[in-house]
Amino acid sequence: MEITKGIKGRKEYIVTKELTAAAVGSGLLEVYGTPYMIALMEETCHTSIGQFLEEGQGTVGISLEIKHTAATPVGMKVWCESQLVEVDGKRLVFKVQAFDQVGPIGEGTHQRFIIDNEKFLEKTNSKGNK
Repeated sequence: MEITKGIKGRKEYIVTKELTAAAVGSGLLEVYGTPYMIALMEETCHTSIGQFLEEGQGTVGISLEIKHTAATPVGMKVWCESQLVEVDGKRLVFKVQAFDQVGPIGEGTHQRFIIDNEKFLEKTNSKGNK
């Protein structure tokens, strides 16, 4: 299958105390932590195109430019919606938007790069041999 512009993704979960700024150390309050919103955005993008990759391929995040615009309390549902807006060879650019049950909480762009999993790990693991 071919990777083309327009592919969409969606992931959701409930905010728990483990997903707060206080838990991750990015703040002191028990509200949905920005690092977890970022992880949700990356997961939404990479899973949205998984079925279009060849055997042995994966993607890695290479850039993320986002705004976290509203706080979300523990117990509320959050979700991310992604759309692939540019395909440039192995570089993929996604528009990402995050929401809670009240409205938008974040937005931005995320870039991923298609890799050969085995070669990528081989190269990465060779760093330990230097």
